[in-house]
Amino acid sequence: MTDAAPQAAIIEWGWAGSALEAVSGDLHVVLTFRGGGLVALLDGLGHGPEAAAASSAAMAVLHERPDDLPLRLVQQCHEALRKTRGVAMSLASFRAADSSLTWIGVGNVDGVLLRAAQPGSERLDEAINVRGGVVGLQLPPLRATMVLVSPGDTLIMATDGIRSGFTSGLTIEHSPQEIAESILARFGRRTDDAHVVVARYLGGGA
Repeated sequence: MTDAAPQAAIIEWGWAGSALEAVSGDLHVVLTFRGGGLVALLDGLGHGPEAAAASSAAMAVLHERPDDLPLRLVQQCHEALRKTRGVAMSLASFRAADSSLTWIGVGNVDGVLLRAAQPGSERLDEAINVRGGVVGLQLPPLRATMVLVSPGDTLIMATDGIRSGFTSGLTIEHSPQEIAESILARFGRRTDDAHVVVARYLGGGA
């Protein structure tokens, strides 16, 4: 798997994962584009090479147009994955111009946005609205959600190999890489592929 490292100061990020086989269908994508960044977590159905092939097909679509709208990206992935097992996926697109995060989820990939402490701010932590279905097999009615973000707000996405409640006891002041490794160590299931990606909004960018 090849990731595009951030080229602008939009986000900083880290990830951690474990697999039951040599290859895994749990994959992440983090890409930057002018004025923004795309974060995605994919979970190919099942395990092994066929699950990895489905997630890799989705990755190829995301790499082509990382600046596209998340809803459109899911639809494009759906068309590209029709001959695969399909994937569960969550996508999040940061935009610096309006300090926004637009996200969408299909299947069992959880996403949460933890708010940084800001003087006078009353914004609450957010959870992604995930719709049931499988990208490539059965796509539900889609609806993306947009929320405003501030520097320091931290996005966490996790596949179902990470037990629920993974934000419990979390220290948001730690780096995204430290957070990802801590979540995997404390909440990863040994009976399933597990993957977590963490991205912190920095603002700015060109």
